[in-house]
Amino acid sequence: MKRMKTKLWILLAIIPAFFYGCNKETFTSKPQLSIKSINSTTLKTGDLLLFDINFTDKEGDIQDTLWVQKFSRVCPNTPGVQFTSLNKVPNFTPTSNLDGVLEIGFGYNANVQGYSTISGCGSKNDTAYFKFWLRDKAHNVSDTLTTQNIILLK
Repeated sequence: MKRMKTKLWILLAIIPAFFYGCNKETFTSKPQLSIKSINSTTLKTGDLLLFDINFTDKEGDIQDTLWVQKFSRVCPNTPGVQFTSLNKVPNFTPTSNLDGVLEIGFGYNANVQGYSTISGCGSKNDTAYFKFWLRDKAHNVSDTLTTQNIILLK
């Protein structure tokens, strides 16, 4: 009976070590993005839409470009709004295994100082979603992050 207990303890010690060793590495050379928060999913004219996007990067060299694109589900012929020149990631000294939060904001049908403006369909309510992707200095590009639907009231 004592021999059986010893084997059981060894087995119980091996199983957690196996699962811990199989965990996917959090930091990769390709930047990783995930949504931390969106301040609102329903906007009226003049509201500010704020996205907090978590990022990780193994080399910490994300100081290149963040692309943001808006798509309308109600007015698909309305062109998506792609902001490239406004989303240059500021230059800073990179650190290995960098993680943080990117804060991106837009004024809805309003000029809000320091923020780009987005618009809806015009005469009717709109439903939109946004896509984000990030390129680092080594030209590694993250997967595209797509948000949930955002309601834009007329």
